Formats: sequence, structure tokens, C-alpha cells
Amino acid sequence: MGEALGLSEQGGRVARRRSLRSQLYRAARDLGNVEAASKGPGAYGRRVVRRKAYARTNGLLGKVLRGLFK
Repeated sequence: MGEALGLSEQGGRVARRRSLRSQLYRAARDLGNVEAASKGPGAYGRRVVRRKAYARTNGLLGKVLRGLFK
């Protein structure tokens, strides 16, 4: 019944279907991970480190900007 409403049950909870945009971004991220892994563990490791660094700097920049434009 929930499937008809775009809902699915996962572990006793009802989860909403992700948006198309979210699905596309996730697919692109997964494809990038697969491509990096195919080039070897060094390339995949660099990708992981790079993504963590970007996430941290983007988070800090977001905090600064929210503080400035509050």
C-alpha cells in the first residue's frame, strides 16, 4: 500500500522516496567512487581525503557567511 504513495518500509520505519535530484547526485558520487577505485587504492584514498577536506571547508565557510548575514 505504501509503495503506491511513494513510501517504502525500511526496518520498521516508513521512509519517503528521495527526490530525483538527490538520486542523480548520489549516482554521480557513486560513479566517481567506482572510477577512483578502478584506478587503485591510492586514487580512491585521495578522493576520500579530498571530499572530507571540501566538506570541512564548505561547512566552516557556511558558518562564517551565516554569521555575517544574520
